[in-house]
Amino acid sequence: MNYTPEMLLAMDNVKQERVKSMIIELANRTQYLTKKDIGDWRAAWQQAIHVEHPWRARLYDVYTDVEIDLHLTGAISQRKKFVQRKSFKLVDKKSKKELEDITELFEAEWFKNFISLALDSTYWGHSLIQFGDIVTIDDKLQFQNTTLVPRKHVTPEYGVIVKEIGDLPSMGIDYRSGDLAKWCIEAGDPQSLGLFLKLAPQAISKKNMLAFWDAFGELFGMPIRIGKTTSRDAKEITKVEKMLSDMGAAAWGLFPEGTEIEIKETTRGDAFNVYDKRIERANSEMSKGVLNSTMTLDNGSSRSQSEVHLEILQNVIETDADFIRDLVNNKLIPFMIMHGFPVKGLRFDWDSSIDYTPSEQIAYEKMLLDAGYEIDKEYFNEKYNVKITGKKEPTKPTPPVPPIPPVQPTDKTKLNFFQ
Repeated sequence: MNYTPEMLLAMDNVKQERVKSMIIELANRTQYLTKKDIGDWRAAWQQAIHVEHPWRARLYDVYTDVEIDLHLTGAISQRKKFVQRKSFKLVDKKSKKELEDITELFEAEWFKNFISLALDSTYWGHSLIQFGDIVTIDDKLQFQNTTLVPRKHVTPEYGVIVKEIGDLPSMGIDYRSGDLAKWCIEAGDPQSLGLFLKLAPQAISKKNMLAFWDAFGELFGMPIRIGKTTSRDAKEITKVEKMLSDMGAAAWGLFPEGTEIEIKETTRGDAFNVYDKRIERANSEMSKGVLNSTMTLDNGSSRSQSEVHLEILQNVIETDADFIRDLVNNKLIPFMIMHGFPVKGLRFDWDSSIDYTPSEQIAYEKMLLDAGYEIDKEYFNEKYNVKITGKKEPTKPTPPVPPIPPVQPTDKTKLNFFQ
């Protein structure tokens, strides 16, 4: 049977829809939460680095447990948001001029999600990002959305997606070629297990310390009530037990004759040094892992030390920014050209001139003006919303008025004076 171009196109669309529906089906699997410890982490790590059948699902379960740590959440959020709020531009490779209408094309939710998912690959090791349908919004092409292909179904070492967790890579679908390659971009090193691998022991230990501290509080945090009675009646003993259990903030009780109540205060006072210090150390170690420093998230001892740590953090942010720039230029822009977006011959870059602080911006402008460079007045009109009509002519100084010479007396005035 000979297929017409229209029939081939329809068949291709059906295949693509089948691939998309399969990925959506993978996302609708329930994850089961279980308690994790260092033994689980080490066993999961061993499974993930298996040569013939690398299986990351168990390690990702550990990562899910690690990810909910609040201190780690704050550190990761701080590092990611520094990159996400950076200004960017699309420039022509030949003229080096920015194309503002194309830059606006990237000011969309799908692109922001793409950056966030790509940055997550630093911690998880790998992210396979799926793009939604192409739609037209305000006469501009846009992707409807960008979503993450469930990590447990992705085997990045072999570049395949498996339908069932635990399937052999040979049973998977290749996402680096064929239909899947038309709708997916991968971020991160396929061999990397991510930064969470190093952070997991500290996060797990911290979680255990918090649980132990809670147990300590239950055992020794409140005074122990001890009731002594000489009665042998089971009903009286049950009555005393109920009164002791019901004693609250405004405690009182009507006890049988011969009953003694004793309040036993705890003498254990080392919980702070045992538990809180370990939790504090775990937090500082995780800060070093994510931010390469501690004082940008925790209290510092001096301003000079904090400035040094902020400079270290800036180096980490620039590394993430370079990663995103290379990913957009080397993978996303060719991917968009394939789908008909008008980005051929363009390059993505960060626009640091917009991210200057007000004091830095004024200092640069003053330096240029003092150096004698002519700056277009439209720059100041647009930036500061101040209408500049022209350069003010300097006012000419008023010439000084010559002093009035003193009046010399005449002979007549002299005569009148002496008369």
